[in-house]
Amino acid sequence: MGDHDFSRRQFIKTVGVATVASAALGMPFISARADDGRFQGKTLRLLTWSDDTGLAALRNIAATFEAKTGAKVIADRTGSTSEMVARLKAAGDRPQYDVITLAGVGAEGLANAGLLEKPDLNRIPNLADVPEKYRTGANGHGIGYLLWCNSLVYSTRTVKEPPTSYAALWDKDYASNLFLPPPNWTEAMDLIIIAAKLAGGDERNVEPGFKKLAELKDRVVTLGENPNQIAELFRTGSLDLGGLYAPAFFPKQLRDPSYGLGATFGMKEGFYTDLMQTVMPKTRPGDTDLAYAFIDHSLDPAVQGKMAEEIYNGPVNAKAIISAEARKSPFILTPEQIHDKAIIHDNAYLATVHDQWIKRYTEIFSS
Repeated sequence: MGDHDFSRRQFIKTVGVATVASAALGMPFISARADDGRFQGKTLRLLTWSDDTGLAALRNIAATFEAKTGAKVIADRTGSTSEMVARLKAAGDRPQYDVITLAGVGAEGLANAGLLEKPDLNRIPNLADVPEKYRTGANGHGIGYLLWCNSLVYSTRTVKEPPTSYAALWDKDYASNLFLPPPNWTEAMDLIIIAAKLAGGDERNVEPGFKKLAELKDRVVTLGENPNQIAELFRTGSLDLGGLYAPAFFPKQLRDPSYGLGATFGMKEGFYTDLMQTVMPKTRPGDTDLAYAFIDHSLDPAVQGKMAEEIYNGPVNAKAIISAEARKSPFILTPEQIHDKAIIHDNAYLATVHDQWIKRYTEIFSS
């Protein structure tokens, strides 16, 4: 199926290699005493994103893992899941990485190409605290480690009350200037389902949804391919409301009052999530026990909480530690909110309708 992550990260073209220490400036002090000597001096090679999500993973997962184990993590960083997939496919049988963090659709692509090892779940103790639906993806080849969560994003200057329903998109008095996700993103598929449900249909009966989406056409300023551009349009007062879109795109701008950006997961209908995954290539340069230890560390309750607080991804560990202050934020998700309101779309079903839905969605907003 089409890949919102392939697209959504394409605008970041930097490709870099970093030792974790250089990327982890500002990391809270962690005792350098290794918890045991098994991994002292060993090296793990990691491939992750070059954006804020990847940098946060270096600070909160990789650097704390180094401090805990005495191992060294060497990270390659690239701008999109599609680049990660291409890189691993190009390497063939040559060992490159021990662990890769990527979007679920990338894990599926690598698994289908026969390039991934199916992890032994018994070697990942923290999985016991992860709800079963978030534990694995890609037919068991990926380990869920965070949720990419989509919500409504709004202008705090023109929208006086945070939206509590997706119906806000159709309220002309509430918001004049909208943005929607581009057609090739999974967020667009979820928006079609939302529109269908608001119009009395559902994902198996989407015709009412397409008709309802057409009602928005005159107020849609842009289909937001580039998150930085979307943030700038909010800053200049050109947008009032939009979505589905992830607050994780805007960790800096949401903290900067000059953008006038707000986001909420408080819609009564719930919010859509996509399981991000960690995978182990079949051929790896390093120690297998070390790779398992790293994956398990990524699911540590404290690590999960830090990632949720810093980059607004949803924690998969039901015991993730979210600070009292962070719990007040409308765009930092708690395990309780995820349990009550998170919706995972049916990727297998969406794959069967994806091309047709893209065509219809594109026709509505390009004519």
